[in-house]
Amino acid sequence: MKTRTPPPTIERRRKLTAKAGLLGIGHHVYWPQFDGLLDEMHRKLGLAKTMIAAHGVEVAEFGLIDNAQKAYDSIPAIKAADIDILFVDMVTYGTSSTFGILCREINVPIVLLAIQPLKAMDYPNGTTFMQLCNDDFCSVPEFTGVAVRFGRKPPPVILGHEGDDPTVARELKAWCGIAKALHSLRKSRIGLMGHVLESMLDMHTDPTAITAAFGPHIVLIEANDVYRHYREPNPNAVETWKQNILSFFDTPDPKSDPITEKLTDADLDKAARAGVALDGLIADKNLDGFAYYYEAEEGSDLRTLVTNFIVPNSLLTGAGFPMCGEFDLKTCIAMMIMDRLDIGGSFAEFHPVDFARDSVLVGHDGPHHINIAAEKPVIRSLKKYHGKPGSGAGVEFRIKEGPITMLSIGQTAEGKFKFVIAEGESADRPIPPTGNTNTHGIFQPDVRTFLKRWVAEGPTHHFALGIGHHAAELVELAKILDLDYAVVTPWQSAPL
Repeated sequence: MKTRTPPPTIERRRKLTAKAGLLGIGHHVYWPQFDGLLDEMHRKLGLAKTMIAAHGVEVAEFGLIDNAQKAYDSIPAIKAADIDILFVDMVTYGTSSTFGILCREINVPIVLLAIQPLKAMDYPNGTTFMQLCNDDFCSVPEFTGVAVRFGRKPPPVILGHEGDDPTVARELKAWCGIAKALHSLRKSRIGLMGHVLESMLDMHTDPTAITAAFGPHIVLIEANDVYRHYREPNPNAVETWKQNILSFFDTPDPKSDPITEKLTDADLDKAARAGVALDGLIADKNLDGFAYYYEAEEGSDLRTLVTNFIVPNSLLTGAGFPMCGEFDLKTCIAMMIMDRLDIGGSFAEFHPVDFARDSVLVGHDGPHHINIAAEKPVIRSLKKYHGKPGSGAGVEFRIKEGPITMLSIGQTAEGKFKFVIAEGESADRPIPPTGNTNTHGIFQPDVRTFLKRWVAEGPTHHFALGIGHHAAELVELAKILDLDYAVVTPWQSAPL
């Protein structure tokens, strides 16, 4: 069995975050009838707050709402809190008059929490008090029915019990991840530089449509915005980037591909200087992501820069900045979504099919999410970039073995964005030593059928590749954003 060098982990430069609202729903008539019941409701609400905050989101609590007037009175504070998601804790039965105005006024995803204290009632010693303490689900049908009457989709429900309930833990974590993705999408600034690679019609994307559908501001970048940081970089900063690159990557001798060679000092220097330039651009423009393609004049210093983003972009992507080649703004959004779900998000496309192993090579010749590598990544000097101008260092590694998820964002003839989603497995199988990232993707029911189903849904050329099975979260995001979606493979993740 071969010995692997464990992959390094890149820390995020900016903390993942979101702001969740939380309120409890009850029925004011109960409190004078049952001593201690109101205290138990506040205990349950406090526990929900602790459980949500444990997933790294800020929680704004709006108290226990137990009649219609309190619901109306809560609306200004909820709106002012600028939340990304609202959890409604169904601590006991509550009338839907406490919920209807939330459906009308609060324009964020609403998730109902029906997490009762007991796994099952103590039937021989059961009391009405005990029942009311565990009546979390009782008014859920009433609330979902009212949501539909108010023109909203029925809110999803996290249903379970306190204590050791893995379903509750999994679903709460997933919804907090969705909140983080939504927070980033509506708050982000994504740089866009250059133009579409000639003749790639599927790449063209209207920045206004991106803002309308997803929320981020698209910052239009001139080549000189990054080039001015490249011309005369701080020598200490260049040296720091060189050391970071050499610490994160192996630099092996070439194998079978004649266009590859061992990393040269010149290519290392170009990659490091490009990293310094990208750091400067990110700071100047306050960017959270970057999509680009630019060729520049042959033989120019600017061409050297714009064709040597691959290595630093891979490190930046791992640090939480999706950096996407070929001007593919849609895939940059997909990469950001996956990164905010904390599942990676590499820039990927399909490579040759392996009919002998019933798999397909999944990868790309551009930047990748280093934190989902199976082992220490490799960089090789490439004498040429196939299909593109320039030469320099290329990144090569396999994705971690095990479950994977893919997200492509396509567009319909009407211009509406569409999520195309698949779940599969990444296998430990040989990849070509071409200085490009690849992994063997295995998809149900077989590779031929899968690929035909995938292309039939109208994806774009590229997609974001992440680890784990996360179709459920991506489907919920599509619903929240009012986008079309298709899950091409049988679901292996449990729906939320």
